[in-house]
Amino acid sequence: MENRTTMFFQSWNDFFNMGGYGFYVWLAYGISFVVILVLGFQNISSKKALFKEIKREQQRKQRQQQIKR
Repeated sequence: MENRTTMFFQSWNDFFNMGGYGFYVWLAYGISFVVILVLGFQNISSKKALFKEIKREQQRKQRQQQIKR
């Protein structure tokens, strides 16, 4: 017994057209993809800023300890 999956659409053009709603469907996918990318880059930059702030705080504490000696 052969297990085959069949496409719902007759052609790739029908797939991209989505019964006349393709513009809205692909626009929604595009916007979602862009938002996810922006959130990812924002997360990375926030992480870098946090590590930079932690490093600056550690250096400040080291200077304060050296002054106390």
